[in-house]
Amino acid sequence: MPVERWDITTGPSEAVPATMRAALHPRMTIRPLSVSHDIATLHRWFTMDYARFWNMQDLSLDETRRFYADLLAGGHGGAYLGLCDGAPAFVVECYDPAHEPVGTHYSTRGDDIGMHFFVGPADTPVRHFTRDVLRHVMAFSFYTLGARRVVVEPDARNDKVHALNRAVGFVYDRQITLPQKTAWLAFCTRPDFERSIRGDFNNERPA
Repeated sequence: MPVERWDITTGPSEAVPATMRAALHPRMTIRPLSVSHDIATLHRWFTMDYARFWNMQDLSLDETRRFYADLLAGGHGGAYLGLCDGAPAFVVECYDPAHEPVGTHYSTRGDDIGMHFFVGPADTPVRHFTRDVLRHVMAFSFYTLGARRVVVEPDARNDKVHALNRAVGFVYDRQITLPQKTAWLAFCTRPDFERSIRGDFNNERPA
């Protein structure tokens, strides 16, 4: 995928359909991650106890900054900061699966996008907030970045994220072995995401 694929100021983008837009949190936005200004916030999040499945708890601030600088410079992925009411709330990593270990476990397509997301700590828990974040991330992946299919490889032990993934339309395929974890391989097409919003999605069928 060209570098422009990840540049949300110049890359593919289309309007979110009204039926989808109505299901999205009205005060959430996503912007490009700033390596200069955002990394201290992310590092603080990633070193918290609940971040163990993110696999970056042991990185220093400089190592975290280098990770994102390399991701953005590599041309095969992008990083974005999610805001709620203008404040940092979550981070999104999108990447070309053909250039990552997960791409050796299935037949990749040119319009696939791999995705990771992490929700920052909340002073006051908000019901369904993480689900709303994931819906926003999925809409961003499909309508802003132009994915036809989103691919995820969550840690097999992370039961909470599996439930969230299924709720937004992911179909789970099989467990795979990656360098840092045993993971589930799961796929979500744009029609399946849209069906999940309408409430008529069956994710028990094969991928």
